[in-house]
Amino acid sequence: MKIGFDAKRAFFNNTGLGNYSRDTIKIISDYKKNDQFSLYTPKLVRNERLHFVNSQKNIKVCAPNSIKDKLFPFYWRSFGCLKKLKSDNLDIYHGLSNEIPFGIEHSGIKSVVTIHDLIFLRYPKLFSFFDRSIYYKKFKSSCQRADKIIAISQQTKKDIIDYFSIKEKKIQVIYQGCNTIFKQKVGKKEKQSVMHKYNLPGSFILYVGTIEERKNLMSLLKAVKNLHNVKLVVIGNGKKYKQKCLEYIYENKLNSNVFILKNVNFNDLPAIYQSAEIMVYPSFFEGFGIPIVEALFSKTPVITTKGGCFKEAGGPDTIYVNTSSVRDLKESIESLLLNKNKREKIKINGVNFAQKFSDEKIAKKLYETYKNL
Repeated sequence: MKIGFDAKRAFFNNTGLGNYSRDTIKIISDYKKNDQFSLYTPKLVRNERLHFVNSQKNIKVCAPNSIKDKLFPFYWRSFGCLKKLKSDNLDIYHGLSNEIPFGIEHSGIKSVVTIHDLIFLRYPKLFSFFDRSIYYKKFKSSCQRADKIIAISQQTKKDIIDYFSIKEKKIQVIYQGCNTIFKQKVGKKEKQSVMHKYNLPGSFILYVGTIEERKNLMSLLKAVKNLHNVKLVVIGNGKKYKQKCLEYIYENKLNSNVFILKNVNFNDLPAIYQSAEIMVYPSFFEGFGIPIVEALFSKTPVITTKGGCFKEAGGPDTIYVNTSSVRDLKESIESLLLNKNKREKIKINGVNFAQKFSDEKIAKKLYETYKNL
């Protein structure tokens, strides 16, 4: 088969949608060496996390050539690329980040769109009116026009049905995986080197994610304030909400207990995960929650939020609490830190559960979806 991907996020984003795009492209191109895969990006930019593309003979990268398309990349991605897709004789086009080109439904090319979440509809106050309007039109239109929808969790599938009135049979749930570097054990010397590089404490709990209101870092900061000498390492960046968190840290004299890192080298992340006592993921709502899976593969116990998609990612042995309750969060962290046997049990059971997110299982489900079209 000839399969094309909307690769904008793979080239431009280094967090959620970018990670999903890169991981999907890599695992499916590894799984089917004899198929041809084309990556369509509105602009060629250097991204070290796409290094594998250069060594994969079955992958080619396509970008606009005309001055008009280069000047208007949004137009090319939504409309202009269709001519190129048809000339490349694609069998399947997969929109990896919530949208597909307009008109593809009349092109003879079968289309798939991955919908990650509909958070903008569940929590409208977190988004501007303009953003909500654009997302709603784009996402709903893509769901209506695509031949198949991939939802990254049962929760997202339910939301697509409820908010867009899409028939259940059109939606296939295929979970996200995570980068293979999180599945490899990091040696003691490398861990020490990374800890020294970022000046991290010997014992700490970990938060990974964008620092925005929905991710709920503030509740974790308040819990840490009430814990005796517990260190917190935060990996992520943000804007207004991050400033609010920094002010709280300063006002409550938590500077020596909270370490906020940004622009961490991706290759250093496994060492940090594997050095943490616990990974706390207090987000109110997600489409899936990839840091949970990264932690499970890293054999790091996880505390996260009750409800939503989190149990799909964390499995039966992860600790689920009401993360809007600072008291519940504080007591759960304290209890787990004091119970080494429980942490060891969660590590073993967690990594076993994480095997359902293996590259091979995900690639197989993806390819079956393409083949059935």
